Amino acid sequence: MCGIAGIYHYEKRATESLLNVMAGELAHRGPDGVGLYLDGPFGMVSTRLAIIDLAGGDQPLSNEDGRYWVMQNGEIYNYPELMAELEGLGHAFRTRSDTEVIAHAFEEWGVSFLERLNGEFALAVFDHATKRLLLARDRFGIRPLFTAEFGSDFVFASEAKALLRHPRADRRIDPFALVETFTIWAVQPDRSAFPGIRELPAGHYQWVGPDGPKVPVRWWDIRFGPREGVRQGSVAELQEELLALLDEATRIRLRADVPVGVYLSGGLDSSATTALARRHTRGPLEAFSVSFEDPRFDESAFQRRMADELGVNLRTIKVSDADVAAAFPEVVRFAEKPMLRTAPAPLILLSRSVRDAGFKVVLTGEGSDELLGGYNLFQEAMVRRFWARQPESKLRPRLLGKLYPYLSRDLQQGGGFMAEFFKAGMLDLDDPLYSHRPRFKTTGRNLRFLGQETLSTREQVGDPEARVIDRLPVGYATMGPLGQAQYLEIATFLAGFLLHSQGDRMLAANSVEGRFPFLDVHVAEFAAGLPERLRLRDLQEKYLLRKSLAKVLPDEINKRPKRPYRAPILRAFFGPGAPAYVDELLAPERLAATGLFNVPHVTKLAEKARRYADVGFSESDEMGLVGVLSTMLLDETTVANPRLAAAAVPTRLVEGSRVKVDGGVRVS
Repeated sequence: MCGIAGIYHYEKRATESLLNVMAGELAHRGPDGVGLYLDGPFGMVSTRLAIIDLAGGDQPLSNEDGRYWVMQNGEIYNYPELMAELEGLGHAFRTRSDTEVIAHAFEEWGVSFLERLNGEFALAVFDHATKRLLLARDRFGIRPLFTAEFGSDFVFASEAKALLRHPRADRRIDPFALVETFTIWAVQPDRSAFPGIRELPAGHYQWVGPDGPKVPVRWWDIRFGPREGVRQGSVAELQEELLALLDEATRIRLRADVPVGVYLSGGLDSSATTALARRHTRGPLEAFSVSFEDPRFDESAFQRRMADELGVNLRTIKVSDADVAAAFPEVVRFAEKPMLRTAPAPLILLSRSVRDAGFKVVLTGEGSDELLGGYNLFQEAMVRRFWARQPESKLRPRLLGKLYPYLSRDLQQGGGFMAEFFKAGMLDLDDPLYSHRPRFKTTGRNLRFLGQETLSTREQVGDPEARVIDRLPVGYATMGPLGQAQYLEIATFLAGFLLHSQGDRMLAANSVEGRFPFLDVHVAEFAAGLPERLRLRDLQEKYLLRKSLAKVLPDEINKRPKRPYRAPILRAFFGPGAPAYVDELLAPERLAATGLFNVPHVTKLAEKARRYADVGFSESDEMGLVGVLSTMLLDETTVANPRLAAAAVPTRLVEGSRVKVDGGVRVS
């Protein structure tokens, strides 16, 4: 993992000054060195976290003749195999770095080289001869990459805060980002939390050259098969194949020249990752976990059970309500967007403990639920479709009580509120957002906290749910119902929140790289081709995965019902020892100053939160509270009083023999 940034001027030559300032904003992503490349109108800079080829892997670097210059944020896990293949084709390598493999692979295969990469990356390749730049992002968007056009400049960076250092950047919160977040949980990648800044979408590349930037092109997308699937074989054969793919995905993600640890939450996915990593670790394996003072959130007993079973060294941090509130401003500053949960707060504290223990890399279990059918949302959609066959049935809706026990009494009442809630739209079986309408409806209740001017941005930009539909791929209608639900979850929740605000950013904040075996391309494509009944069977989530892991995990872990990861909210911000910033940011005059909110409605929400701090209130109100607070913190830390990082200045220049004509590279 590293930080990358660059600028393509259309009216002047590139210089160091702005690039160095941008690098300063990315120093946490790469504290081990800074490299700068200048070539006429183009310049790029990298802040390095040294993990592979510690001595020779400084970026940017090039192929043999210095034509193609490369830098990346992330890792290419199959780089030894690609390097051997390229050497067989006559390429000569100066380093053993996975980044140099990119330069030679692009030289050999052009942009199609992306399909050969098995990794998690955001990369830039500059052609010195043609002055063309290629930007590309990995299949699931694990590593971030933002772009913008400011006047005659095209700029890109791993984080938006680096682009905000451009003198023509609009340093304010985009009101539509709130509308989208308060509806579908996240901002879609054609925009960001800041006007004019957007993400290069996952699985896309973009060309930039003397004639300007081109429209991004999709080079990969997950394709769930029809209901019956496309994978052939018995259940026994498929479960063995899945385990073999996961084992290989874990093995290659242990490739590093520094120690690699694992996150162990005590759930199925992290336990599987830890168990498979243990197979390929000769020495002691270090595991890191979060426990909570509040027993409602704590899973430490299961973490210890797995650690003892596998013989790994478990390092645990215990998080209190006060810890969550204290960490939240930093969470928002690094996430760079509003959010609806506090779940990232313990994770930024966890990555700090990883760094303090001397580790730079951890394996984690994200992606399993989305690819292998692990969320209640998928089960809920299945029940609603089943119910739709007999809409007047009094028994069928009771299945929802198995998913949400706290709703059982209401669902047993014919006119219960929740029964009517889930029944709404139930018969619209061809609705492309069928599975997610209840979630979006619940989240959308919080639009009442936004001001009228903020809400009016829908008239200019569009309805968030309609925008999701507009981005669905050709062939979406041929996916089975479960496949459609999984695709939506990957496109919205996984990409927009889990991998962004809860994944990469909380790790990178403390200079730690996360690696995700379940998001390996071979695992993902295998899972997408399975029959739906092997992903979700009779409401048993992750059916085939559990079968695959039966010989790897103890039954106590393998048969555990999924427990959603949550962190304290109400008592953290309004309980004993609540931080002063909460009252300051929710003061009516401070809210009004942003011009973003319906101040009376937010004030009532805050009063309700104070009144019910000890007993709690609805999940919808919790989301609204966190959404408002995170937006106010984003305004405070990034807009009103931004913390401007010190410039990171490269110090060593290498010229002539490594770059033709007027190119140059500096590496510190």
